[in-house]
Amino acid sequence: MLGDYKQTRLSEYSRIYDILIPRDHIFRRMNEEIDFSFVRKELEDKYSAGMGRSAEDPVRMFKYLMLKSMHPASDEDLVKRAYTDMSYKFFLGLNPEDDVIDPSLLSKFRRQRLQDVDLLSLLISKSVAMAIEKGIIKRKSDIIVDATHELAKSITYNPINYMRKMVGQIFKACEPFYNETFHREDLPTCAKDVNTQTMKEYCIALIKALEECGITQIPAVGNKVNLLKEGLEDMEQLSCVTKDKDAKFGSKGPGKSFYGYKAHIGMTPESIIVAATVTSGEVGDGEYLVPLVEQAKQNGLEVESAIADAAYASKENLDALRGDIQVIAPVNPVITQGHRKGADTGFHYNKDADTYTCPAGELAKCKYYQKSKEKKVDADGNIIHGYKNAQMIYFFDVEKCKECPLREGCYNGAKSKSYAVTILSDTHKEQIEFEKTPEFKQKMKKRKRIEPLNAHLKNDLGMKQNISYGIESMTMQTAVAIYMSNIQKIMKFEG
Repeated sequence: MLGDYKQTRLSEYSRIYDILIPRDHIFRRMNEEIDFSFVRKELEDKYSAGMGRSAEDPVRMFKYLMLKSMHPASDEDLVKRAYTDMSYKFFLGLNPEDDVIDPSLLSKFRRQRLQDVDLLSLLISKSVAMAIEKGIIKRKSDIIVDATHELAKSITYNPINYMRKMVGQIFKACEPFYNETFHREDLPTCAKDVNTQTMKEYCIALIKALEECGITQIPAVGNKVNLLKEGLEDMEQLSCVTKDKDAKFGSKGPGKSFYGYKAHIGMTPESIIVAATVTSGEVGDGEYLVPLVEQAKQNGLEVESAIADAAYASKENLDALRGDIQVIAPVNPVITQGHRKGADTGFHYNKDADTYTCPAGELAKCKYYQKSKEKKVDADGNIIHGYKNAQMIYFFDVEKCKECPLREGCYNGAKSKSYAVTILSDTHKEQIEFEKTPEFKQKMKKRKRIEPLNAHLKNDLGMKQNISYGIESMTMQTAVAIYMSNIQKIMKFEG
């Protein structure tokens, strides 16, 4: 049950913080300037009102996740650092002599307490409200929209290959520390031809041997061992380490693919993220322009312009935002979708692969350009056929269509499956004219500001790869990373 967390126990050692933690330290500033009580309020219904022992403070558990985002590490290594790092203890609201949580509590907090909580929307709305209140961003603002890929926890490894990979990394980490009392020969060896269960048993034996000799106390070795232990726990729960039902293959460029998710992000020119959502990797970027704009409005912004790349300049997006919000996105002829009816809806342009994707996520295998046809009349002035715009026709693999679960209404058993795209529509003609204006060119220069933010989120705040499995885990991870990014930007603007 939730206890009374308002009173803080005083300690005779608390003065250590005044010596070690400067006044301008980010942890001190966050504790003084940010009210984290919203976390406890949002999670009240996840705890019993009067049964059981007092639970760990939800605010403190959330702060553990923030620390994990700032300094990515396994749960066990994070808790170990929190025990000895005074800045961590200060941020967590602990006295210098206080103990820390068991690492398993952090895993349970993620999987149980945060389940069914729209953490992404909650944290974005709280940080955006803070930025507006402090005058860092204005209510009337442009937003810059983009999508960045996030990797699944495992990409192409089957369970045995994953365990072999981690064992190899452990042996490599041990090499500098072999001495008179610790030899490579002291560690168990593994046969080449083993099944999954035998390999698991070997990994458990290796971990036990390393822990008994004390080598895991060295961070370089202990970190690898802890990652292997977490991987084995996930395999026990999910039966394999490489299968992620929510992750999908997406494209990063011609001939390049990734296995994982996409984070669709909308930010202000000040790099404050005001809207975001997480999808599987095969989803097209352009589909989420309108939802991101609507989410930014819900978070208190009056969006004037949406700035994005060519993937967002579809006819549907331009028509949906016409007269309300300017779409600052260059038109690419191959993404003009024209007006289509019937069962072909669901096809979208993938700018990274420079081709179209079907509703099942399969890329077209080839394309054919069909020239425009001029209007023709006979000798009597009767129209033989009218003018027809040029088209780009995309062809898909029929063998895959035959086995596709979405084939009904899409594939009728023909020898080929194609999708034709009109090269130019009236909507795009207007957008092309708009591209020539100084206003468009000036605002388009802001587009590049989102690239450093994407790199910061992935490389510094732990959004590069899922720490667990499933889109819920990836969304939670993205939510904490975005919240940390916004808080850091707010602190920076305040000096």
